[in-house]
Amino acid sequence: MSTFQTYATLGFRHIADLGALDHILFLVALAAIYRLRDWRDALWVVTAFTVGHSVTLALAVTRVLELPTTLIEFLIPITIVVTGIENMIVRDRRRAPWRGRYRPVFAGAFGLVHGAGFANYLRSMFVDQIALPLLGFNVGIELGQIAVLTVVSITLVGLDRAIERVGRTGLVWSPHRLRVVAVSSLVTVVAFGWAIERKPW
Repeated sequence: MSTFQTYATLGFRHIADLGALDHILFLVALAAIYRLRDWRDALWVVTAFTVGHSVTLALAVTRVLELPTTLIEFLIPITIVVTGIENMIVRDRRRAPWRGRYRPVFAGAFGLVHGAGFANYLRSMFVDQIALPLLGFNVGIELGQIAVLTVVSITLVGLDRAIERVGRTGLVWSPHRLRVVAVSSLVTVVAFGWAIERKPW
């Protein structure tokens, strides 16, 4: 197996492994508001997240940027909490500031934090070369994200259909809104617990 393939496999396993549950939960929080018809909006957000974590991953692995591990481990669940709360607060994205187009901006900013988290895992594995392992790991991360988001999307569609069947009448919220609030509440509570556990003070 080539160096590129080795690190691509490591990247894929890292994002798809339950040990990276905080990163998976952030992807769930990002995806929670979208339906299949919103794929363009979701693509912009995921792309911004990818750009953000790719930049910080490269800077941190090459030691251009060094951030305390304890701070990064604390900030990662904070990104989930903020995303979950934003999901619940904003009911109509057409009436939100900039018609909700700020989401790619904060996804990119939060990607910077997650990239530093990936770097902490990857940095110790480099020996001589950096470029090829870094590229391979990043490609693996992206493939892992696609796999995770595919599973999440299928699950969310199934959840919507289940809510529609169970509550055809008497629902205060639409099935989609109910799903957004339920999923976002769950990830926010879990991430808040992690943030308390990882607080650096």
